[in-house]
Amino acid sequence: MMGLLVLLNQHKGSEDVALLADDLDLEIDEILPSIDYAEVLGLVKVSDGRATFTDLGRRLVAATIRERKAILREQLRRTTLFKTLLRALENSPDRCLSDDQLGQIVSFTAAPADDAVQNIVNWGRYTELFRYDAAEHRLVAVPHSPATKQPPASGHSPPPGSGVPPASSGGRSKPTAPGSDRGDTRAAPTVAATA
Repeated sequence: MMGLLVLLNQHKGSEDVALLADDLDLEIDEILPSIDYAEVLGLVKVSDGRATFTDLGRRLVAATIRERKAILREQLRRTTLFKTLLRALENSPDRCLSDDQLGQIVSFTAAPADDAVQNIVNWGRYTELFRYDAAEHRLVAVPHSPATKQPPASGHSPPPGSGVPPASSGGRSKPTAPGSDRGDTRAAPTVAATA
């Protein structure tokens, strides 16, 4: 989605969706999920086949990586799926959800579960709403205070759009402390998540 938004910015913030697909050497149906997701997040408006930035979309592409994360985090929190997911994390006694629990929540959406789960994990990690402990196969809530900034993580994780779930640091079999992967500058996930 971010690559599409950067391209739209190069087209002065408004362009025919078919021309954007052509510029990316993709079929139109290959970019529609990203266009739809950008629209759900309030970043673009699509009318008569033309995608146009909203004010928020313009702010996003002009923002720093940290500012982009904050903007996307707030927009994701407004979607029904992320509201439900975050509420479930908050209400869980250990503030964690297993893969099965996550799958149950996603099963109430219309998206294919495997793709949706991977996208949720990628977008949620990128925006620092939660982290994923691959060794324990669970999401872990990350306490979030906008006034507190954590230093970048020292470990390396696969890129969010790579299809590989992010692992806990150091390959340990137990989860890392919540917030230990905050402050990184990974690129935004490139696939659309289900809202």
